[in-house]
Amino acid sequence: MDIGARSRPPFLGGARRGTARTVATAVLVAMTCGASTLAAPSQAAHAAPPPSAILSTVSSAVSDPVSSAAASGAWGAAAAGVPGVAALGAPDDRTEVRPRPRVDCRHVKCVALTFDDGPGPYTDTLLAYLAAYHASATFFVVGSNVVRYPRVLRRTVAAGHEIGNHTWSHPDLTRLSPARVRSQLGRTDQAIRAVTGVVPRLVRPPYGALNATVRRQTGRPMVLWSVDTLDWRFRSSATVARRALRSVRPGSVILFHDIHPTTVRAIPRVLRKLAARGYRFVTVSQLFGGHPPRLVFNAAPPDLR
Repeated sequence: MDIGARSRPPFLGGARRGTARTVATAVLVAMTCGASTLAAPSQAAHAAPPPSAILSTVSSAVSDPVSSAAASGAWGAAAAGVPGVAALGAPDDRTEVRPRPRVDCRHVKCVALTFDDGPGPYTDTLLAYLAAYHASATFFVVGSNVVRYPRVLRRTVAAGHEIGNHTWSHPDLTRLSPARVRSQLGRTDQAIRAVTGVVPRLVRPPYGALNATVRRQTGRPMVLWSVDTLDWRFRSSATVARRALRSVRPGSVILFHDIHPTTVRAIPRVLRKLAARGYRFVTVSQLFGGHPPRLVFNAAPPDLR
C-alpha cells in the first residue's frame, strides 16, 4: 500500500483547511493546554554547504534502493510475524548517537524539516544529504516499516535525528475506537523502542486527522505542519523544492515523505537554498527549546534584534 499517496491536509474534527488554526485553538483551550516556555541553549555554528562531490556520490542511491532493502529485508521478515514485536533487535548494527547541535531558535532563523511514512529504501540517501549540511530533522515513522527497515531506523537515530510516532499502519485515527488508537500508537512505540532504545515523544496523526477522542489517547504533543509540499501528489523534485522554498518562514514545520524518491532528490536544493538564507535545520523539539506545545503547527518567529 502506497501510504504516502493517500495523504491529505490536516483534519481537525471535520474542519476545513482554512479554519484549522481556529479549531486547533479551540481544542487547546478545551484541553487546558498551552505552549511551553522556550529554553535557551547556546548557539551552534552553522555548517557551510557540502562539496558537490558528496551529493553526487549519494544521489545515485535514490534510483537503486535494492541494497538498502536487502540489508534489512531478511531480518524484517523474521520479526514481522511477532505480534508484540518483542524479537526486534540486531545489535551488530548499533552505533553511538551523534549529539545534536545546540541552537536557540528564539534568536536565530530555524526551520524543522519533517519526513513521514518511513523508514524506507530511500531514507539512507536522505540521511547522507542531511549529514552533508549537518542538518537535524524529525522522522515520523510507521511501525510496519520499522519492522521492515530496522537498521535504517537505527542509522537515523545514530545520526542524531528525532523520531516520532506515525502509527502502525497509517489509518485515519478519527475513524477508530479509542482502544484501536491506543493499539496503533502503542505497537509502534514498542517497535521503535525495541530497535533503537528510544521511545518517541511526539506523535503525528496520519493525514493530520485529529479530534478530541484521538487526543485523549496520549498526552504527547501532536505535530502537524505549516508548509505542505504535497510531495505525494507532485512527483517532481523541482515542484517539491519550489513548494517548500516559497512558503517557508522562520519557525516553519515542513512536511515531506521520504518514501518518494522524487522527494529525496529535492532535498539538496532545499538545504542549499535555505542555508544560503541563513536558516538552521532543527528537530521539532529543538524548534520549541525542547518543550513542544500540545498541538504543533509552527513556532513563533525569532527575535532577531
